[in-house]
This record gives sequence, C-alpha cells and structure tokens, in this order.
Amino acid sequence: MSYLSRLDRAFSDVPRLPLSDETRYVLVSDCHRGNGTSNDNFLKNQNLYHAALEYYFRKGYTYIELGDGDELWENRRLQQIIQIHSQTFEMLFKFYQQGRLYFLYGNHDKANEHPAPIGFPAIARHSGLILQDQSGSGDLYLTHGHQADFLNSSLWRLSRLLVRYLWKPLEHFGVLDPTSAAKNNQRKNKTEKKLSHWAEERNRILVSGHTHRPRLGSKESPYFNTGSCVHPYGVTAIEITGRCLTLAKWSMRTREDMVLYVAREELAGPVCTDKF
Repeated sequence: MSYLSRLDRAFSDVPRLPLSDETRYVLVSDCHRGNGTSNDNFLKNQNLYHAALEYYFRKGYTYIELGDGDELWENRRLQQIIQIHSQTFEMLFKFYQQGRLYFLYGNHDKANEHPAPIGFPAIARHSGLILQDQSGSGDLYLTHGHQADFLNSSLWRLSRLLVRYLWKPLEHFGVLDPTSAAKNNQRKNKTEKKLSHWAEERNRILVSGHTHRPRLGSKESPYFNTGSCVHPYGVTAIEITGRCLTLAKWSMRTREDMVLYVAREELAGPVCTDKF
C-alpha cells in the first residue's frame, strides 16, 4: 500500500468536530511520556507541559493529542508510565470531564488504548480526526503522520523491536536512532515531503506530528506540524482560535530579579483557513 493510500485510510470513519469562529483547539504531539528513567525524554519538559495545559484549560481550549503521547516502544508497562506521570493524567482528566479531550495514535502508541488512571475511562485512540469548517472554507485533517514513513507504519513492529532492544541501550552512549524521522534529518525531510505531497495532491489542510519539526503551512503547501513536547528548548503546539492557526512555544525564562518563569511565545502565525 502506498503512503498516499495509508494517509487516505487514516481519515476513513473518524470523528468530525466543528470548526467555527467560537471554537478553540490546541494540538500537541510527541510527548513520549516514559517511565521516569534517563530514557524518559518527557521529564525535562514536564513542568512546561503542565503550565501549558493549565493555560489551555483556563482559556477553554479542547486538547487534541496527535499521537506518540506515551512511549510504548521503549516501555512495556503502561501502569508504570501512569504512576510516574500521575499529575499529567490528572490534568488531562480535567479536560475529559468537560468533553474537551481527544487522542490520536502514532507509531509509538499504535497498539494500545489510552491508559486510564482510577476514575478515568480508557479513551480509544483514533487514526485521524477532521475539524469540519462550519462555513465550508476549509476543513483541517489531523493525524500523526507516521503513515508517510514506511518503516514506522507498515513495519512498525520491526521498528519497535529495534528501538526496544538496540537503540534504547545505545542512546545512553549518544547514538541516535537512524530509523527515527525525528532524529534522522534525511528521513525527516523525506517524510515531510510525502506529507506535503499528500496535502497538495488531495487539496487538504493537513496537520501532523511525527517528525518533531514545528511548521505552519501555506496555500502553496498546506502541511502543518505541531512539533513536539521533547525539544531541548521547550514545548511547541499549534493553537486554533476560530479558523486561525498559531504556532506557539513554551519555555523557561528568567526575570531581571533572577526568578524563573514559564513563557508562552508565538513563533508564527496566525494563518487562517479562509486563505487556502
């Protein structure tokens, strides 16, 4: 099956949510929540992530996670991830209680439902989701993006085996996983080219994650990317307010009195769907 067909299939029989002047969504991907060891890349940014969640909850955003939220290739036990990051799941539960929580699956959490703390029902992960523009100007197609990466889609079981038993131990010595689109620039560029081609070929506005490289699209190339929660410099997300998309970054800053604080910065945008 071609990558075009895999991406087409990702949007068959998926939820459709309204997109209007009143709606607010925040799109986040690739948090890779782990088990608290040195391989847990989420740990260094968890406070930034928590601050961002509090902000989006107070502002009335619906939280949509575009896959690879939990690192289930390197780790076998979901319960251990839940215990280590219980505060994260408690915050996500607040969104769930108000019907403002959706999860898509990526290659690193493909085979599992979302883990459920006590009182938090398991939520099915979808292959994709469509934000349907009520004015008809332009729907947004959301998916993880691994469908454009043969090794991490069709051969995901093999890739998981290599990550778990080969690249995870070697990571301690600074060896990067060459099969990862996030860590291998050649694979990253190739995957993004395919995602852009699908968006142009199908005349769709596509928003994905997977490559960890944040990006706002354009009319010429309507492909967007949320980035990730595990950047060395912070957490990135795409905010959708009404019909406009803004790329935001959350990072640590220092005031003049040497007090540390969490800052939100708009990196690019807004880009509005009526321009496509």
